Amino acid sequence: MVGTTIDNNNKRKGSWDSKMSVSSVSTRPYFSRSETPSSILSSDSDIRFTRKLGDHYRCGCCILAAFLVFILIGTLTLYAAYTYLSLEPGGEKTFRGVFRVIEGDKYLSPLADPATDIFKRISREYREGLNLVYKRSYYRSSFLKCEILALDGVEGEDLIVHFHLFFNPHYQDVLADELETILEKHNQSPYLGNRTIELKSIHIYESSPSLGSLSSLSSDVTSTTPKVTTTPPPPRICSPLQLKYCSSLPYNRTTYPNLIGHASIKEVNEDVIAFRELVDAECYRMAFQFVCQVLQPSCIPSDTPDEGAQIVLPCRDFCQDFMTGCGSRLPSRFKESLDCQNFPEFSTIRNICVSKPGCKESLKSRGLEARICDGVPDCADLSDELLCDYCPPGYIHCGSGKKCIPKEKRCNGEVDCPNHSDEKSCLALAPSISSISAIPSSQQIHIQAEGHVVFNEKSTFGKLCLDNLNFTVAEENRTSVLLNVATSLCKTLNFEKVDDMEIEIDPEPRVKNYVQMDDPSAGRITFLQGPCPYRSVLLVKCIDIECGLQSARSTQGLNGLNKMAVHGDWPWHAALLKDGIHVCDATMVASQWLLTSASCFQGQQKAEWVARLGSVRLTSTSPWQQQRHIVGMVKSPVEGSTMVLVKLDTPLRTSDFVRPVCLPQQSSMSLYSACNTLGWTDNREVLQRVELQESKMEQCANISITTVNSMCSEGVYSMDDCSEEELAGSPMLCLNSETNRWMLTGITNWRIACSKNGTQRPRLYDKTASNIDWIYSTINNS
Repeated sequence: MVGTTIDNNNKRKGSWDSKMSVSSVSTRPYFSRSETPSSILSSDSDIRFTRKLGDHYRCGCCILAAFLVFILIGTLTLYAAYTYLSLEPGGEKTFRGVFRVIEGDKYLSPLADPATDIFKRISREYREGLNLVYKRSYYRSSFLKCEILALDGVEGEDLIVHFHLFFNPHYQDVLADELETILEKHNQSPYLGNRTIELKSIHIYESSPSLGSLSSLSSDVTSTTPKVTTTPPPPRICSPLQLKYCSSLPYNRTTYPNLIGHASIKEVNEDVIAFRELVDAECYRMAFQFVCQVLQPSCIPSDTPDEGAQIVLPCRDFCQDFMTGCGSRLPSRFKESLDCQNFPEFSTIRNICVSKPGCKESLKSRGLEARICDGVPDCADLSDELLCDYCPPGYIHCGSGKKCIPKEKRCNGEVDCPNHSDEKSCLALAPSISSISAIPSSQQIHIQAEGHVVFNEKSTFGKLCLDNLNFTVAEENRTSVLLNVATSLCKTLNFEKVDDMEIEIDPEPRVKNYVQMDDPSAGRITFLQGPCPYRSVLLVKCIDIECGLQSARSTQGLNGLNKMAVHGDWPWHAALLKDGIHVCDATMVASQWLLTSASCFQGQQKAEWVARLGSVRLTSTSPWQQQRHIVGMVKSPVEGSTMVLVKLDTPLRTSDFVRPVCLPQQSSMSLYSACNTLGWTDNREVLQRVELQESKMEQCANISITTVNSMCSEGVYSMDDCSEEELAGSPMLCLNSETNRWMLTGITNWRIACSKNGTQRPRLYDKTASNIDWIYSTINNS
């Protein structure tokens, strides 16, 4: 079969071209289109001609395209100007304020000159502190900035701070008295360097052109104000629940004043409509339960009339969920009263709080029914693991695994829980008996570093009495005997040493149970219950929590450690949430400091950053979970390092589920083995580990930019098995072969996810060892 092609270019000169293909198989000629068609002209025949545009047509198209681009750019410019420049200069709402610092700073004459270094430093500290105070308040959406106007006072006496606060009035109404209340609540807070402000000196008001001079303001503040003696409020009492709207609550007694400050049912009825509107708006599934527990909180009568009844508050996680859904609708006059940071994190023996109800039902509604009775707590009140086939009514949970025990077996001298939690912390420290956690578990929520020596025997609590010390130990030996007792206790609680100890009269009047040491000088001390007529108790302070320990587990290291994490496997791991969304990870290196990557914060706009620890399932709330706001960041000065230390607003409370990792003491990796990293399942739901091995730097150089501080690794097992996603800030953790402690040897600077075909990729880490001096210096100097 032969084909012939005829080119007709010689028939039409100019802008018309055609090509005709003739085949011996077909009786009709077939004409193909040109490669760059723009228009097609048809005739009655089968011949079709394709027209090529000339230069004058191209010019017209270019002009039209340029015109459209110009319109597009102009539109985007107008949109950007409207979005970002809508607040005209002077359009912000300005408040002038002043307060006096009575502890933490003194006025010095160089502070009068804004050009001095000391003025720049002190004013910057107050400016940054006030910025944090109002960025974390419910005015965060409208707050713009703070300016320090002047630092005033008398030489060597209290410092007076004058400042401006700027707000965007387009977002919400800003009230001066609420700004004062916010600042009052942050007195002695870390935001302001724990300085003490005289509350009566705080004065904030809306600025106007007719403002007086700074000197007139300072004269008002520096004037001597007589101290006002206030009569303590009468003991709280329980009253019948009278609000019909909340009559379906499972209790019938309440107390006044409630959380809003209502002193009677009449005042409650005046505001109940505002709260009913929130419930009707369905902004939160449990809004009715939360609102009623705020307006008509439960009340527990006191055993003694002089102490007063106990108010039962919602727990902090319940408040946070309510504010997430309904906070934007809540009238501003109630927001300060419902600041979730003022709600208790967990229940104690004396102060009970109510976790959000319906946790099990919520798991079912989200398709997570398989988590109920699976041995891993997913509810703050452990309701998902109680009343299971393995956990009869009245039993307490062992903290992990499918095991519950009768509460009488707690500290009975025999191990009943697989993780040995039922025989741990039977001798511990606590500020008071009433402050001990009261969750239905053998695991304690926190490990106190300071307090009276308390004991737990078969779930009965009491204190160590020292009344018999004068009769059993010679005076010259008493200090050494008590030091031995305190040191042994601190070691048992995983602290390295004793910082202080003293004997004092028990300030807690409700304690009924005491034990005394049978022979304080013996190598193994026996405790005997008995009376304590003089109420002499031992106060101990431990310091330097031991790092790198998995104290919730009965074994250390890799022994018995599964791929999927359970609570206590990695107690130093933190998830970083930006405006409630999980975007990065970090590692706890001190009670108020986490180590992560600078890439988490690069190019980020103003946002609320929260660190969450004690969690292995991000959509669940465990009893041991802790959350803190991030209030500061320090970048590493080491060449090639991208590490940052982030500071938390308040220190984390040490527990078996939240504790620091160890830092390497040398750059050599010879002592380290069994290296792992931590990632999340594909849906970022469950924490899991991946075993690592060192790899050649060339492998990482092909996928990322390496530095002098980089090290490369890869998964130990099949590269075809990738089921996790690691985020920036994920750690490289290795076991120290000498101490069997986990060391933080590196931090990843970028997100590592599975490739499209499900295979793993090499991992590049920033070395921790070269940053050790900077880390310790930053933490110690803070």
